[in-house]
Amino acid sequence: MKANIKNTILLALIAIVCVLPSCSLEENAPFDNMDSFYKTEGQCVSGLNSCYIPLKSIYTYTYLIAMEGVTDLMSIKSGTLDAQLNISPAQPRFGQTMWTQGYKGVMYCNAAIKGIEGAPIREDVKKELLAEGIILRAYYYWFLTSTFGDVPFYTEHVDDTNIDQIAVLGRMSAVDTRNYLIKELQDHVPNMKQIRSSDIADNRIGAAMGWMIMGKLAQWNKRWDVARDAVDELETIYGDLNQYSLDDIMLRNKNTPESIFEIQFSYSETGLKVTTNAACICTPSRSSGFTYDGIEITELGDKATTWTAMRPNAYYFQSIMPKKSVDKRKDLNLAWEYNGRQFNSTASIPWPGPKFWSPGMFNTADGNNQKVFRYADALLMQAENYMELNNPDKSVYYLNLVRDRAGLASYVFKNWDALREEIQKERGRELLGEYQRKYDLVRWGIWYQMTYDYTDYASVKNNILPCHEYYPIPDVEVIYSKYNLDNKAYKAYGM
Repeated sequence: MKANIKNTILLALIAIVCVLPSCSLEENAPFDNMDSFYKTEGQCVSGLNSCYIPLKSIYTYTYLIAMEGVTDLMSIKSGTLDAQLNISPAQPRFGQTMWTQGYKGVMYCNAAIKGIEGAPIREDVKKELLAEGIILRAYYYWFLTSTFGDVPFYTEHVDDTNIDQIAVLGRMSAVDTRNYLIKELQDHVPNMKQIRSSDIADNRIGAAMGWMIMGKLAQWNKRWDVARDAVDELETIYGDLNQYSLDDIMLRNKNTPESIFEIQFSYSETGLKVTTNAACICTPSRSSGFTYDGIEITELGDKATTWTAMRPNAYYFQSIMPKKSVDKRKDLNLAWEYNGRQFNSTASIPWPGPKFWSPGMFNTADGNNQKVFRYADALLMQAENYMELNNPDKSVYYLNLVRDRAGLASYVFKNWDALREEIQKERGRELLGEYQRKYDLVRWGIWYQMTYDYTDYASVKNNILPCHEYYPIPDVEVIYSKYNLDNKAYKAYGM
């Protein structure tokens, strides 16, 4: 990890310099000259801008496969080894990217937070900017603990005085990490304007993201009262779910009022190209021109490149969202046909629906934003919070807020097991393809069994092991840490 941290710092310096309008490549970046750089509000904002950079490298088609394509809901019969659970400490696959980019994000945030803390700017402005950095750092640690379990935790700015100590940190309890972050968020999120994310200039992170990530962290730690209170704050900000259109869950509709956090992507043949490639595995196969699996779809253009698609498992389109369902989300999530014509290859299994398609895609350049958190997600979290707090009436109330918008009949409480199962299914209906499913299943303690039982991919069924619920820490990082890091769960299976 020591060598990797030093390489990461070098890359960080280049990346930060490139986003700072007041710096040239010859000038010192914030990491090198912390005391002299963070002197104005603009410089503090520029430092925070760097904290968003690693997100673009995380939210790719491989992360989508890792979080959605190896679960009970979807699978992808492709050569991507993450899709086959061909993963080990020696061959961590996308795990290396997730580890590297996650800790880049932590390092950028630590630097920005330190710089802002000492900046001679107005106190009210400082509090807002400091909270933004703290929320982003909490996001990266949520991402890392959700993906790897116990991970190294530090909040110091990395420099020559502490790099050797940080390089050899071992795993810290994820529970302890989350508790630290929850307390930090509780202290700082109230200092921000309590407004929706879509009302913040330049699509920056605000209080809504702070409350959401607090709720996520609290649910992992089974602190249901803390999670409930965080969602209460979101409900005060966002209000009635029915004011938000279901069409806005389509990824092509960017930064909509219901959104809490989106990864910003854009594509123009003549302008800025900051793209993901997630739509490549969510679009019906294109043969030529505007023809996609036998049907002309002009909105998708005639230049798209499509790869082997991630498609719903039978469990999803038979039990959770069947073809005859009246659910208004069905035709967004699943595509059996288009404009009344059935696709050539959907006699037995649908494509992912237009929610995921990228109109006018050029080669693999998908300009959709990737939705990370939405208000409906928070309301379903609240249904789970109240279930765990033994309040069935309130739990069913929040569950039905989401069902009602989708046109489904109100759920009636039967027993605790049935309610739990319904909340789990409803999260699958509402949040399909939004990078939530594996984290949910792992948090509920059912990922291994549900994926084994319901995957439609033989390679997954043959390869899956309980240790795969978390990605392994790459062996190279274990070595750099002088073996203070470990992969005991994988070692138990001979890896």
